Amino acid sequence: MSGCARSDFQKQIDGFGLTTAEILYRMPDHPGLLQSYVWQDYDRCPEYPVLRGFLDWWRREIEGVLHSVRVGHKALIGPADFKPVRAEFRLN
Repeated sequence: MSGCARSDFQKQIDGFGLTTAEILYRMPDHPGLLQSYVWQDYDRCPEYPVLRGFLDWWRREIEGVLHSVRVGHKALIGPADFKPVRAEFRLN
């Protein structure tokens, strides 16, 4: 298992879920036109610290003025979904 995959799995165990955000924004040279950007990462609902950090970066670094953000979130692993293995059977 690669380090990245284990990191994603660990995030899921720690309560993070897959978060997708559709960001609508306006560029200064075409203010009448809304453009769309789709962002996706593991984040924790309902605070969304990773998404909030990305949006703070956007406001500082990108000239496109944010219009709206629509968020979808799915917890991929929950407490009832992850169960320890109690036995292992091997067949030859």
